[in-house]
Amino acid sequence: MLIDKYMPSFETREQHEVLVPAAVARAYAALRALDFTESPIVRALFAMRTVPERWRNRRSRRPAADREPRPFLETALSIGWKVLEESPGEELVAGAVTQPWAPIVVFRGMPGPEFLAFAEPGFAKIVWNISARPAGAGLARIATETRVATTDPDSRRKFRRYWLVFGPWIGLIRIIALRRLRRQLERDR
Repeated sequence: MLIDKYMPSFETREQHEVLVPAAVARAYAALRALDFTESPIVRALFAMRTVPERWRNRRSRRPAADREPRPFLETALSIGWKVLEESPGEELVAGAVTQPWAPIVVFRGMPGPEFLAFAEPGFAKIVWNISARPAGAGLARIATETRVATTDPDSRRKFRRYWLVFGPWIGLIRIIALRRLRRQLERDR
């Protein structure tokens, strides 16, 4: 998997997958185009995360909830994530360096070699992927995985506290997204 190239060792890992009734290419295209914000629960979770930005009355780099719906990938790239590599139709890996524990989170995307070399103290390096693999006649296994590695012990402590609170909700977002995708592909078949 490409994700192994960008983060072979990590401190935190979150994986989710689902079988869908579709050819791999079709399942991958649907996953790549998925709009997470179609779910009211996901919209509410994203809104909760931006409360500090709104309280500080700063302009958010995130798209407002009332804007035109768009794929999660497009939204992630617009707030600073960067595609590190893609094997078209099979897997896409995105990454960013950030301080997710900060009240206002800034994602710094960078090209793959820079991401691999990044070691500045005080940060978490995060990669996530989306992938589709064959799973039998007319079925595909679609998955997403997130991996996190911190750059120093202080960041590790801060990230662990952050993950204790937000990790379950981040996992829930992915579960909801994959279920919605499965239902969409079942309807379209």
